Amino acid sequence: MHRRSLLATLAAPLSGQILFEDYNPKSTLKVPAREITRSKFPHIDIHNHQNGTMPAAQLEKLVKDMDALNMTMMVNLNGNFGEKGRAVLKNMQGAYPKRFIIFANLDFENMDAPDYAKRVADTLDQSFKDGAQGLKLFKNFGMTTRDKAGKRIPADDKRWFDVFEVCAKYKAPVLIHTADPKPFWDPWDKNNERWLELKEFPGRRRTAEKDGSWEELMQESERLFKAHPKTNFISAHLRWYGNDLASLGQQMEAMPNLYTDIAAVIAELGRQPRFANQWLTKYADRVLFGKDIWAPSEYYTYFRVLESSDEYFEYYRRRHAFWKMYGLGLNDDTLKKLYYRTALKIVPGLDRKPFPG
Repeated sequence: MHRRSLLATLAAPLSGQILFEDYNPKSTLKVPAREITRSKFPHIDIHNHQNGTMPAAQLEKLVKDMDALNMTMMVNLNGNFGEKGRAVLKNMQGAYPKRFIIFANLDFENMDAPDYAKRVADTLDQSFKDGAQGLKLFKNFGMTTRDKAGKRIPADDKRWFDVFEVCAKYKAPVLIHTADPKPFWDPWDKNNERWLELKEFPGRRRTAEKDGSWEELMQESERLFKAHPKTNFISAHLRWYGNDLASLGQQMEAMPNLYTDIAAVIAELGRQPRFANQWLTKYADRVLFGKDIWAPSEYYTYFRVLESSDEYFEYYRRRHAFWKMYGLGLNDDTLKKLYYRTALKIVPGLDRKPFPG
């Protein structure tokens, strides 16, 4: 047999095989559909990240893009502290005082110093006096924060106690990112829903030895919330319970100061439209609208999932969802709570006039 024919014969059983990450079939389903490029009601984005000292022209463009989405206010979680924090406030709120809400950040330098607890609390107090309206804690808090000996400092460590009492004093919410999706700790195999994301970003894999277990991190944050009942906590990304909303609801029942947002997890809601509708209808006064990454066209998927009853449509980032989306068809009262009423309730100093009630 000719060598080329032999190779072709040997390869024949493999014909048609493709890698999972390359499989992306185009749906042939034809059902009613509509693109929603503007939210039905004005909304507040509680979870966004911006360069707070961006040039004026870039800031003007940002506001125009917000207008197109019907976004009345945006929370910039990259508020920093000290002189850098004041620069963010001056640049964003100085130009557009009613459009931007700034959440301050903490100073993690010299955490073993005897005066650290007082120093970090005093710095945050000054940030609120300067005009910040909340505190943002990034995922490093409680997971990768380390003392001089290299030991992980948990979220409920006593050195943070005064920080959260300062937040209670100003009625300023704490938007806290705890851990990461649970599958980041699970075996990276055919059963892992985040297999593709972990293949694309191997550095996102977590271990109990290095990062603490997922369960430990969640328990530590729960103890933190319970230790400060007068402080409102917004546990970001549906607290990574988007796949188990019933459990998240139980936590909210047990902790009246626990809130959450839907930033970066709309794909979880979009695969369970009936139960997510029921759950959000019940808990919308504890859930806030947020997106996370600033990409205006991606908001269209959020609006479509929340507002429409469309079926089987694409999500924009396959590594987060290899499944299709379904619209929840939320009622107006639930949408208003999600889009702005809950934020107006827990973030101090917001102008209510742009919102319909």
